[in-house]
Amino acid sequence: MTERNLAQALNQALDVALADPDVVLLGEDVAATGGVFRISDGLLERHGANKVIDTPVAESGIIGAAFGMAVAGMKPIAEIQFMGFSYPAYDQVISHVSRIRNRSRHRFTCPMVIRIPYGAGIGAAEHHSESAEVIYAHTPGLKVVVPSNPYDAKGLLLAAVADPDPVVFLEPIRLYRAVKGEVPDEAYHVPLGLADIVAYGDDVTLIGYGAMMREIRRSVEALSAEGIAATAVDLRTISPLDTETIVEAVRHTGRAVVVHEAPRSGGLAGEIIALIQEHALYDLEAPIARVTGWDTVVPLRRAEHHYVPTVERIVAAARKTMEG
Repeated sequence: MTERNLAQALNQALDVALADPDVVLLGEDVAATGGVFRISDGLLERHGANKVIDTPVAESGIIGAAFGMAVAGMKPIAEIQFMGFSYPAYDQVISHVSRIRNRSRHRFTCPMVIRIPYGAGIGAAEHHSESAEVIYAHTPGLKVVVPSNPYDAKGLLLAAVADPDPVVFLEPIRLYRAVKGEVPDEAYHVPLGLADIVAYGDDVTLIGYGAMMREIRRSVEALSAEGIAATAVDLRTISPLDTETIVEAVRHTGRAVVVHEAPRSGGLAGEIIALIQEHALYDLEAPIARVTGWDTVVPLRRAEHHYVPTVERIVAAARKTMEG
């Protein structure tokens, strides 16, 4: 076991994955530069230019090329530099990548991973700070994975590479070097589609994923200081959702707060709340609260702290559910 930050864990996962002769990494600046966030730093030197491939600035071309590789039997890992840059490639994703198994009646699969850094909190403004994961979660045929810590990052990425179907792998930008943890040196998989309970309490359940898990963990500590014991659920995979873990965690406490930094309207919180009410309505002691980003473009740096959900907002929502 070695202590690594999330960026280092991802780098090691890519290093392990590229040992497979069928795996390639492609994207803008992933080779010579090591990626815009240096996640692929050193991989060109270790694996060569046929395995780590710099591409033109053409997101649709990156995903289209990766799709062709995957259908032909390879396991490409395609990197899009920022969530806001992924939109030009969305036609490839929704029209081809996600549909080929169904379209071909299972004759073809698409074992590819699309890595996308996402989220606000680093002062990068619009197009570099998007949290639009719901458009991918809403696309049939895709799995959507969001790690929140180094251990999960390595295990989930290796599991995504091994999966026979396409996986959108979202990486929380502001956690790349902000969180550290023990990571095994050997290869391992964290199962896709399985949530993790990271804190146990009897009073209220906090549910989130990705970058928001740091705020949720801090909220658990803040609530504990007030005498409120919180359970915290890290979804890890947002498509498919681990309904069983979500429902059981809420049944245990009778109260819930769902957190994400994406815009509120049409966000994943609404879907999670609907699932809870379908399966555990009579176990609820209070209305479910949601703490989210706002229905607006991510603001410039000076106003960004008003957009991203904070510990204060999460704690306030939890307190309100305790009044119910």
